[in-house]
Amino acid sequence: LSYDTTHVKMFVIKHYNLDPEKIKVVHWGIDPCNPAYFMNYQSQINKKDKIILFLGRITIQKGPDYFVEAARKVIDHYPDVKFVVAGSGDMLPRMIHRSAELGMAEKMLFAGFLKGNDVHKAFQMADLYVMPSVSEPFGLVALESIKNGTPVLISKTSGVSEVLDHALKVDFWDVDKMANQMISVLRYSDLHQELKENCAKEANIFNLDEPARKTIDIYKHALSIHQPAS
Repeated sequence: LSYDTTHVKMFVIKHYNLDPEKIKVVHWGIDPCNPAYFMNYQSQINKKDKIILFLGRITIQKGPDYFVEAARKVIDHYPDVKFVVAGSGDMLPRMIHRSAELGMAEKMLFAGFLKGNDVHKAFQMADLYVMPSVSEPFGLVALESIKNGTPVLISKTSGVSEVLDHALKVDFWDVDKMANQMISVLRYSDLHQELKENCAKEANIFNLDEPARKTIDIYKHALSIHQPAS
C-alpha cells in the first residue's frame, strides 16, 4: 500500500466521510543512534531452546489470545522452544490461564512490564518477534525489533506491514499459518539467517528525519492554502 492508501487513512475516510485529499499519512521512524541496539545480549535460555517473543500491552487489540493458540501448535511440532511474554494489561490473567489450560505453563515465560535496556535485551535474546495485532495504527515495536536484529512476524492489519518488506506477515486470526511461519523460522536456519540479514539492512531505512521532513511539508502546504488573499 502506498502512503495515500493506508489502512488507517481508509478507515478515517469511511467512518468520518472525509475528503481523501485532506488526509496525508506519515509513517513513524525510529532513533537509529540508541546504543542499546549494540549490546549483543544473550540469555541462558538460548543455550537449550529457541525463543519467540511477544512484547507489548496485553490487551485485546494486540491479539495475545491468538498468540497463545498458535504457540500450542508450534510446541506440538517443535518442542525445543520457549515463548517469552513481556508486558502487562487486562488480558494477562486470561493469557496465563489459557496457557496452563493448554498444558504449556512451562513453555510460556511471563516477564512482566519491561522498560529501558531490558526491552532491547528481550529483543536480542529472541529468535523471532511476533506481533499478532488485531488493530495497530502503526506498530513501532516491530521497527525496534528489526533494529535489534530480530526478525518479525506481524499482522497484515498493522500499519507497519505497509512499510516493512522483509517481514513475515499473517492475518491475525489465522493461527495455523502463524504457527507454520514460526516453525519455519525455528526449523530452517537459512531462512532465519536470511530474515535476520535483510531486516538488519532494512532497519537502516527508518529514522526520524524522514517523518519530520514529511510533517513539515504537510504543515507548509496547509499554511500555503490558507493564506489570506492579498
